[in-house]
Amino acid sequence: MRGVPITCSFTGHRPSKLPWGEDEGDARCVALKERLTGAILSAYESGFTHYICGMAQGCDIYFAEAVLALRRQGLPLTLEAAIPYGQQAEGWSQEQQARYQAVLGQCDYETLIQDSYQPGCIQRRNRYLVDHCSLLIAAYSGVPGGTRQTLEYAMRRQVPYIDISI
Repeated sequence: MRGVPITCSFTGHRPSKLPWGEDEGDARCVALKERLTGAILSAYESGFTHYICGMAQGCDIYFAEAVLALRRQGLPLTLEAAIPYGQQAEGWSQEQQARYQAVLGQCDYETLIQDSYQPGCIQRRNRYLVDHCSLLIAAYSGVPGGTRQTLEYAMRRQVPYIDISI
């Protein structure tokens, strides 16, 4: 695989499933962001240079921002936004939309899974994340939902993963 970037994807919870909600000043959120950065650094040290993020609110954005911060520090990382449908951020607060656009504007690649929302598009995005990586980082609390389904899909596909417990 010389010359080909090794890809790491990410899955994690949205604010509604996080114990701190949207309070990113909460010590548990700060600690999670530190563990995310540590997991990305560990992946990088193992040869992973390309990272894919699903661009959802919460942990996905934390992950993307951590990759971008490490890139600003000089690591040769690329970031891909896997967008489930074109209007993903529509209906979010102005602040969250601005954050989404700021991350998206720094991505090296954008993959649009489908133009408009249709049932199943989020699951298709989640399968894309797993099908296009050699390692999955998961910020998972044990609750049912998309993060669990993505992690279970990775296990069925025998994709190694790093579980960053929340």
